[in-house]
Amino acid sequence: MTDTTETKDSAPPPLKRLSVVIPARDEAGCIEATVRHLHLELTLHKVPHEIVVVDDGSGDATWDILSRLKEDIPALKPVQNTGDHGFGRAIRFGLDRATGDAVTIMMADESDDVRDVVVYWNKLNEGWDCVFGSRFIKGGGVIDYPFVKYYLNRLTNFIIRVAFSIRLNDTTNAFKAYRKTVIDGVQPLIAPHFNLTVEIPLKAIVRGFTWTTVPITWRNRRTGVAKLKLKEMGSRYFFIIMYVWLEKFFSRGDYKRSKEAARIGRNSPTPSP
Repeated sequence: MTDTTETKDSAPPPLKRLSVVIPARDEAGCIEATVRHLHLELTLHKVPHEIVVVDDGSGDATWDILSRLKEDIPALKPVQNTGDHGFGRAIRFGLDRATGDAVTIMMADESDDVRDVVVYWNKLNEGWDCVFGSRFIKGGGVIDYPFVKYYLNRLTNFIIRVAFSIRLNDTTNAFKAYRKTVIDGVQPLIAPHFNLTVEIPLKAIVRGFTWTTVPITWRNRRTGVAKLKLKEMGSRYFFIIMYVWLEKFFSRGDYKRSKEAARIGRNSPTPSP
């Protein structure tokens, strides 16, 4: 079941290739399974793709595993973040090196279901600019979700829904898909850590891109250590939420009006000479 939230413009160009961007730091216990399962699923469904895994300063064998996997999986494109580290910085590093005209961001720890990546691709090909997965709508679900994390997640998402007057109830979830035009259109991205997971979708919404929501399933990691530190992220999330809210307030719908004008222009008949 799809929760359609915004109206599509006239059909955009068909997509040619999906780039899956995966930030990875000390994920030696799961990165091979993640890449292999993802590649197999996309291959079975004939999705043209590349898998951009960003090693974000790992101290374990993550890079060695990726280097070996590249020999078996030509679609794998491992890169090392040579700048400052951080979840958001790693994603931005990967986005800069993705060559597809569509992008999915997902986690390295197999918490995201690779079958949902195919759903995202199909939805983007229906003409949507963004596809947002939600674990908290009918058909979605979570497995082994820590209680404290769950409570803070629902509270943060409630605040976002009220502040931005949107129906999306899982904005903080990193697992989302975008046309490349969206990634270009939400620049500059500034969030260096997990708060990038709210910066991209909120900017996309504020700037007038079309979006839809689909149910997804999330499973807590089975290997490795969670990288999100709740005590460190509260102020960072608040800053990014307020940063984008101020853009929404001061733009007063200018982005959406300019997109509507462009859409009307595309659909208008060419005048006769």
